[in-house]
Amino acid sequence: MTTTALVPDALRADVETLWDYHDMHHVVRPSDVGIGLGSHDLGVATCASDLYQQGMFPLIVFTGANAPTTVSRFPRGEAVHYKEHAVELGVPGDAVLVESRATNTGENFTYTRALLEQRGIAVTSAVLISRPYQQRRAYATCKKLWPEIDITCASLPLSLDDYVLSIGDVGRVINMLVGDTQRITEYAKKGFAVEQPYPDEVDAAFRRLVVAGYTSRLI
Repeated sequence: MTTTALVPDALRADVETLWDYHDMHHVVRPSDVGIGLGSHDLGVATCASDLYQQGMFPLIVFTGANAPTTVSRFPRGEAVHYKEHAVELGVPGDAVLVESRATNTGENFTYTRALLEQRGIAVTSAVLISRPYQQRRAYATCKKLWPEIDITCASLPLSLDDYVLSIGDVGRVINMLVGDTQRITEYAKKGFAVEQPYPDEVDAAFRRLVVAGYTSRLI
């Protein structure tokens, strides 16, 4: 497997299939809150800031503690660094709440909901802002844990190649795509998320990439 920022030609069709599958292709609508899901990707905070400045929501909640893959980059916690980045981009500090305990996607929504309720902030709609390949899993998880709110998903509008270049490690991106694809079906079976469509061509692409060795993010 390569770690350069290029998708190998032999894998491109399968990687693009998974990339497109995880994009919910939502049109972002004005909502009560934007929820930025913590990760290694600071682009989540950039996207949340852009949408805030477009007037898509009056409040952002950044949620996330740390994972082993983020602690060195975001030593004070993912959500804290996301807020700092958003403020640098011009978002007022008082328009951002930080939820700094969540260590998985389910906790992102459980703790964010509790934080908003504690603040007396009523929410009927939200924009979920994540890495591009996390959109479907975020949607399915939020629908399970917070079914009464209206949800749209958003990420920085990058092509697969541009995203890989922004991360700088194609192996990491492919492994994450494969891992998130597995989680769509496995988390629904475990009751962590609602079921999602899972086309045959997605399953076939997933299986070929597993055979190719992209297994580091499998459960």
